[in-house]
Amino acid sequence: MSKLPFNKGVFFAVSAYLLWGILPVYWRWLSAIHSLHILGFRIVLSLFLVAAVLFARKNTSWLRFYRDKRRGRLLGLAALTITINWGLYIVAVNSGHTIEAALGYYITPLISIVLGLCFFREKLSRLQIVAFGFAIAGVTILTVLTGKLPWIPLSLAVTFGFYGLLKKTVSLSALESLGVETLIASPLGLVLLLIPFETGGSFPDPQGLLYFSTLPLNIVFLLLLCGLVTSFPLFLFSKGAKMLPLSTLGFIQFLSPTISFLTGFFIFGEHFPLRNFIAVAFIWTSVILYIISLFVQKSR
Repeated sequence: MSKLPFNKGVFFAVSAYLLWGILPVYWRWLSAIHSLHILGFRIVLSLFLVAAVLFARKNTSWLRFYRDKRRGRLLGLAALTITINWGLYIVAVNSGHTIEAALGYYITPLISIVLGLCFFREKLSRLQIVAFGFAIAGVTILTVLTGKLPWIPLSLAVTFGFYGLLKKTVSLSALESLGVETLIASPLGLVLLLIPFETGGSFPDPQGLLYFSTLPLNIVFLLLLCGLVTSFPLFLFSKGAKMLPLSTLGFIQFLSPTISFLTGFFIFGEHFPLRNFIAVAFIWTSVILYIISLFVQKSR
């Protein structure tokens, strides 16, 4: 691989993960809006933006996804898993669980390894087995210390892991795939916008969104950026992924949860007892072993 494409790939990938890493700050700026209304706007506005870009490129083939029944089912499942993932993440951040959400994205690559083993008969290296063992130990310790199953990290890891699995089986570009997924999810997005979460009224109630008229203009403006905030990092990631080996991409991907973790701890001041860092140490050890395993595989 020549140096120039590699450097460009690193730039694109790092930019994507930096943006994903600071995403909790953006969602917190929108905390005056109900989290599920944010999700509804994220789905609908992402569809509008991505569709506009694809139509500008005279690309309409993505609208015919339903002609291939198998692809249509897979994209439907992908739309479901990413919608659940988006919703869980927004709710987690805006309810003071950014650190737990970050832990979920540390665990995700290891969930992906297991899914690859189950669905594609991929083989685990000894180092990856050890890494997975450390992750399991970390989750178990966190469960014991907190007295409850860490469902936020596990739910985010499993949904994003399955999303990656489904994307692996569908041959569409990142923008085309996002266009189809948001198109499929758009009825749910519209339903969410018609539920009066703030007033507790009956469904459907478009007047349930009237509280938006009382919001500051800067918050409304930030909300309208949902589509761009969703699609632009994905575009950068897809560009970088094409130029980088898996080992490099695997290393860079941990930039995002690290920034989110630090944001939750230092900026949001979320409560995370020092004893819980015992569990985090196990999870971070699993991450380090996973990264090493990727470089070992590359060198063979």
